[in-house]
Parts: sequence; C-alpha cells; structure tokens
Amino acid sequence: MPFQPVETEKLSTAVIRQIEALILRGILRPGERLPSERELSERLGVSRPSLREAIASLQDDSLLASKAGSGIFVADVLGSAFSPALTRLFARNDEAVFDYLSFRRDLEGLAAERAARLGSDTDLKVIDAVFRKMQDTHSKLTAEEDAQLDAEFHLAIIEASHNVIMLHMMRSMYELLREGVFYNRQVMFKQRTTRDVLLDQHAKINEAIQARDPKRARDAVIAHLTFVESALRDDVKAQANENIARQRFDHEQSRGSK
Repeated sequence: MPFQPVETEKLSTAVIRQIEALILRGILRPGERLPSERELSERLGVSRPSLREAIASLQDDSLLASKAGSGIFVADVLGSAFSPALTRLFARNDEAVFDYLSFRRDLEGLAAERAARLGSDTDLKVIDAVFRKMQDTHSKLTAEEDAQLDAEFHLAIIEASHNVIMLHMMRSMYELLREGVFYNRQVMFKQRTTRDVLLDQHAKINEAIQARDPKRARDAVIAHLTFVESALRDDVKAQANENIARQRFDHEQSRGSK
C-alpha cells in the first residue's frame, strides 16, 4: 500500500515554511525588517530556540540576512535576476529600453487581464486605493514621487494576478527601472499635459479592473505602454535633433568668426 507513517513536523520547519511562503507571495519584500525575536516568537507561537533554528536555516538559503545591531531582514532576492555585466549592457544599449517596454506591455497586459478575472475583492481595493492616491496628489508631487506611485500602481496589478513567477520577475524589472538602467522615468513627467494623459490612462486601467473586464483591462495597459514607448521615442529623436542642431550652430559660429 502507498502509505507512509505520519510524522509530526518540527516547529522550526513550520516557521520556515511560513516565512518562505510570505517571501514567495511577495508579502515580505526585499529589505524588509522582521520583527524582533521576542515579538516574532510570540506571533508565531514558538519558542525562541525553534525560531532561531528556522532563521539560521533561512539565512543559509540566502532568503534572510542579518545586519549587526539592526536585526534580520529579507535578503535582496531580486538582485540575482540579472548579472551586473548584463545590467551594464542594458544601460549602454538604447534598444534595450524599447525591448523592455515591449516585455512590460506583454506581461502587464496579461497581469491586468488576470487581475480583473482572478483578483480578490481586496486585491482590487488595493489597486483602487493606489490609484486614488495618484489622483489626490497629482498636482502636488515631484516627478520622482509621481513615478514611485506609478510603479506602485503597476505592481499592485501584478500582485493581484496571483502569479508568483510574474510577481518576482516584474519586481526585479521595476528595480532596474528605479535605478535608471532602462530610462529616466522623469522624462515622462516633463510636461503637465503628458502627466494628465498618463493619469487618465491609469484611470482607464483601474476602471476596467474594477469592472472585472479582462479584455478592456489588457487593452488599457497596452494602450498606456504604447503611449509611453511613443513618448520616449519622441524624446530620443528630439535629443538627436538637438545634437545635430548644435553642431550646425557651432559650425556657423566658427565660419562667421573667420
């Protein structure tokens, strides 16, 4: 018969499984500090020795990291998605920007579709809450703060898709975006009219997801990121034109001085 004796799971193993699940589902995020040993042992209902055993095992697996005098933190598990050499190559290659946007368009379109179809009511409340914050602070934030909220909105949609592989991949991609590897997000916020258009596009994405309309949600994300791509291409072209114009101006100045 295909049965095996039932063994009682060690408390430390149960703690490991719980913390692993929280990291996998994106609830505990890279760099987030865990509660103190006393507080965490009380919350989990386990002894400190069992907790220490679990923490040590998770540190051995590079999921948690200790900082002297500061505590235990979720490790930077996103940092390994791309090697430093590949990241530098991305930063030097303009075409990587548009490949990145194409990748986001495909993945986030699918995520929005899944969020509208599979997201819980609470998932949708989170997405709506982030959008309302974007709306309420639209005229008050700096470009950097505005861009941060923009990222939080898109990540809330990814989280609501309930696909852990997509979640961690896209978090890694957003980390590169935050560091300016692909492009400077502030390019998108230079003009008030562009910011207004972006807010309207986010509103359409939010409305479609709240209505649980998968096709409309996907189409809204695709339209939004197509606009972003077009705006960035225009900016690249404008910079190239300006460089040429400066060369012409410098040449004419030199001719006039002869």
